[in-house]
Amino acid sequence: MKRETILLRSPDLHRIRYPDSSKIFRGWFVVAGAFAVTLVGFGSAYTFSAFLESLPRDFGASRGSVSLVFSLAGFLYFGLGVISGPLADRWGSRRLAVAGMVLVGLGLAIAGQAQSLTQIYLAYGLGVGASYVPVLGAVQRWFVKRRGFASGLAVSGIGVGTLVMPPLASFLIESIGWRHAYLALGGLAVVVGVGMALLIENDPRDRGLGPDGDPPQPQAHSATSAGASVRDAVKSRRFVGLYTACLISSCGLFVPFVHLVPYALDHGVPSASAVLLLGAIGVGSTAGHFFLGGLADRIGRQLALPLMSAGMALSLVVWAVSGGFWGLAVLAFAYGVFYGGFVALLPALVMDYFGGRNISAIIGVLYTSVAVGTLIGPSAAGFAFDISRSYMLPILASIGANLVAAGILLVMARLDAPAKPASPGPARGTVGNEPTTARRP
Repeated sequence: MKRETILLRSPDLHRIRYPDSSKIFRGWFVVAGAFAVTLVGFGSAYTFSAFLESLPRDFGASRGSVSLVFSLAGFLYFGLGVISGPLADRWGSRRLAVAGMVLVGLGLAIAGQAQSLTQIYLAYGLGVGASYVPVLGAVQRWFVKRRGFASGLAVSGIGVGTLVMPPLASFLIESIGWRHAYLALGGLAVVVGVGMALLIENDPRDRGLGPDGDPPQPQAHSATSAGASVRDAVKSRRFVGLYTACLISSCGLFVPFVHLVPYALDHGVPSASAVLLLGAIGVGSTAGHFFLGGLADRIGRQLALPLMSAGMALSLVVWAVSGGFWGLAVLAFAYGVFYGGFVALLPALVMDYFGGRNISAIIGVLYTSVAVGTLIGPSAAGFAFDISRSYMLPILASIGANLVAAGILLVMARLDAPAKPASPGPARGTVGNEPTTARRP
């Protein structure tokens, strides 16, 4: 007999139901939708390295100029979160995700018809910017105890996209040329991305459910609606620390995604093998999303995040001393693991700190730091190569940026470690150690 009880003791509790335990928790469908959106969006963006040989040849551009395409795209798909995040909190994440996938397909189609490098600059980034932050915010609301694991699964689409999409793009370029390859990828983005984006839902309360698939408790109706205002969050010490660490780290975060393949080609690695290095980052990223997110739920997400930055720095040391395919493959996999863990943990930690009421908006503001770093890092690395004909300076700078970010995050973790709540169930919420007016919407 189906067990379903409706509680009617308060205006908000009419939506709370005890779900049928035989059904799969709806939150996992939201995770699946977010997985597909990140796969299509970031997978399409990371195909850029596959086009890095064709675009300079056809447009007569330097490596630094072409790298600016990726930098501008990264600036858009992280920077636009400051707009798409609040819109998702207000209008719902599904609408933004669907619109984003349509824009991804349209942007790729425009790139295929571009007559100048400037037009390709404009074609990348809008779709990912519209969808990425909203789907991340939606996933955080559906989970509490397994938030790190669920967030890791959702963003593992980035790793799978990095594994699958660049080789597919290379195959299409060789088969039908780079312009038709862009058109084919655009069609794939619309069909798969839009279809799966329809699974995204903002809040388990809209289905009469509680987080994690547990039966909702009468007091649980406020669990996802409580939290800091955007103003209070941004003014807090925790947010300032996260913002600073992300800004510094992201200056080197995406350099391997753009320049590892050209580096390998410069060192005599065949083209077919060089593009597999991006796939190795994708495999490592998927493993990091899947395993490190769940591990962080057990050891503490606040301590795990600086370990991810330190791991990226150490793996980049291998790049500084490697020129052959296998050494670069080890670098790519190890970097992908720690990068995947970092990307999975960051939104989960934001939810831990600031609650769910404005989670998409707060993530969107935080990701403006990543936008600025992404705009600077890959393009600066490309122009540094144009001047010196070497990637050593960009590699060393990326190592230093990740180590500094790890230090900032570790100091934050130690400062917060002694803090314990003075009494259970305070009337006012806290952001870090600072009071907030966390009212129900």
